[in-house]
Amino acid sequence: MRAPGTSTGTGVTPDTGDAELGTPRATGSPDSEGASSPGAAEDLLAGYRAPAVRHLLSVADLGRDGILEIMRLSDAFAEVAERPIPKVPALRGRTVATVFMEPSTRTRLSFETAAKRLSADVMTFTVATSASVKGESLRDTVETIDAMGIDAMVIRHHASGAPLRVTDWVGASVINAGDGTHEHPTQALLDCYTIREALTARRDGEVPADLRGLRIAIVGDIKHSRVARSDVLAFAALGAEVVLVAPPTLLPASLEGWPVSATGDLDSTIGDLDVIYLLRIQSERLGEVLLPSLDEYHWRYGLTRARADALKPDALIMHPGPMIRGVEISPEVADMPASLVTRQVRNGVVVRMAVLFHLLGSGVM
Repeated sequence: MRAPGTSTGTGVTPDTGDAELGTPRATGSPDSEGASSPGAAEDLLAGYRAPAVRHLLSVADLGRDGILEIMRLSDAFAEVAERPIPKVPALRGRTVATVFMEPSTRTRLSFETAAKRLSADVMTFTVATSASVKGESLRDTVETIDAMGIDAMVIRHHASGAPLRVTDWVGASVINAGDGTHEHPTQALLDCYTIREALTARRDGEVPADLRGLRIAIVGDIKHSRVARSDVLAFAALGAEVVLVAPPTLLPASLEGWPVSATGDLDSTIGDLDVIYLLRIQSERLGEVLLPSLDEYHWRYGLTRARADALKPDALIMHPGPMIRGVEISPEVADMPASLVTRQVRNGVVVRMAVLFHLLGSGVM
């Protein structure tokens, strides 16, 4: 998966990290630099030493132990998020560049918010105002940004394998924010954290060791989904049973080596699920007609109110966004209490804080 990407240039906007995108919530007091005073999170993070890992390109780079370590760090940063000023100086003096060659709302803003809450400086790459419109190559673009003295590059690219190529060209840590149909590791991490959080709330604060005993269905466009690939790796690493649900045209040509089962019949499995994870039909990646119509897809695979009623009473509903209401999920189901969609977005910030700190805050660089 070393397919090189093309495009992008140096439309980079620096940000000192002073602007705060998050909404202050609970307790804590600011210091003279604007960050919160020391607390439980600082006690955990003081002297933190992570394994010698420079990049996050795949969930496989972490493995089970690494995923659980990110969960532990995320707990610490979740406490920070509850403070009136949700900011700590953990990455003060570091610079994070977000380099997105595809449109993004949640992931880009989440990473930028995470970096700012860690007191890092942020540089934002904008395709429309970059030299990529003049034909600059991906290599020249990332080498230019790297030469500005950054510590981490968060990259999204339409070509599978592009972030891996970038690691050959830059000295900064590289974080894969989604590459083609390959992987989206931080989405899988925040999904695991969100499920863990929901289970903890149900167990009166008892944190589950992993996801063993859960049956999780991923429903929809598996073939073109980088989220599905990362989620399968993460869910399976933590012990969950994973089933893929999709029409044959939206499944990969081969599932050899995937730790999953697969079915084309959602109704036959829906009553046994602990988590139903819905995927958007990625029309922008479809090179051929793979479905008779979106209406028929909704009829056979959409989470309608009737199907939601057939779920276990405590089943969780998830979606990575953006949701297309009326296709993969009915509007009223998207807003049910069992839906964790906005919780996933909120947790994306603390999990990405954990990832950035894991790579940059432990003396690895």
